[in-house]
Amino acid sequence: MTSPAAPRTVPCPTCGGPSLFSPANSYRPFCSQRCRQIDLGAWAAEDFRMPAEAPPEDAEFGDPKRQA
Repeated sequence: MTSPAAPRTVPCPTCGGPSLFSPANSYRPFCSQRCRQIDLGAWAAEDFRMPAEAPPEDAEFGDPKRQA
């Protein structure tokens, strides 16, 4: 017989601690509700923005391909 597979754990994206990656963990991939809420707060505060160059001050807003 084979032994049952060990539960899979992954690092929590917030604290880095072990997090059970299974349907039994309702907060997955986070380890707890606290870590899930911290991540949601960071997302809402736009802490996960991708850096981008700002358009020049004299550039018009909109699709640059449509500007002539």
